[in-house]
Amino acid sequence: MKDSETRIADLKRLVDDFVGERDWRQFHAPKNLTMALSVECAELMEHFQWIDAETSRVLDVHRRQLVSEEMADVLAYLLALANQLDIDLSATLAAKMQKNATKYPVDEYHGRAGGDQKHRPRDSQ
Repeated sequence: MKDSETRIADLKRLVDDFVGERDWRQFHAPKNLTMALSVECAELMEHFQWIDAETSRVLDVHRRQLVSEEMADVLAYLLALANQLDIDLSATLAAKMQKNATKYPVDEYHGRAGGDQKHRPRDSQ
């Protein structure tokens, strides 16, 4: 499977089949999945905790492999959550990006961090 050849629906089915084969749906309440997702995100963050920003951009082969596996865990739980809540991730992401484009207009935020309060327009503070 490659990103350029795989649909999100295929990934959701892959996760759902894995979960179903193990009879884990009984444990996959959204509450549990969000907690597991948070744990996996924290495990991903651990790989970057004590390195500087530039080093985080050029990972050695071993660390890159570990990071990719944690990213897969994060994605798997996110897809499982979408399955449980019957959320169309593609439609939701497209709508959210449009909302973000309105919230962070290019002419005001180009080259600036979106969370930087001092650069936000006054009427949104």
